Amino acid sequence: MNSSTKEIGTCPCGSKKNLAECCELYLSGKKQPETAEQLMRARYSAFVLNRVDFILDTHHSKTRNEVKREEIEEWSKRSEWLGLSILNTENGRQKDEQGVVSFHARYKTDGKVNEHREHALFERENGKWRFLDAQAMKTDPIVRNEPKLSRNDPCPCGSGKKYKKCCAAS
Repeated sequence: MNSSTKEIGTCPCGSKKNLAECCELYLSGKKQPETAEQLMRARYSAFVLNRVDFILDTHHSKTRNEVKREEIEEWSKRSEWLGLSILNTENGRQKDEQGVVSFHARYKTDGKVNEHREHALFERENGKWRFLDAQAMKTDPIVRNEPKLSRNDPCPCGSGKKYKKCCAAS
């Protein structure tokens, strides 16, 4: 789904709609997002398609000076975008003035898969939804419920070999 190889087809925002009938309406300026979630999805699509102007234009004026075009462009181009999941939306509807969209976006950079998780704050400015700020989501530490394997335990793959001579050796 890299911007240079992305063919016009399914919208990258995860809606399962055709791009031309979904986020392209916002990216091209033919239509304004009516909700904070629509803007969130359009901004994700803009990252996938390397539409940096849209990303900058939809930043709220209160925080626009905090973003650097070169950094956005480089991140957008270097990343292979793997998907967007909207986890929760608070307010951000047509009649609201503010909204929070919690999401995680998966992408690959330099062969490594990454997850970007945040609570994105949107606010209307002159009647249009704008991205204002974000707060990173806290991730829970990994808790192991079963005891830790030792090298001499039977391998959990079921081979009958010791762990150290089987899966731990590879």
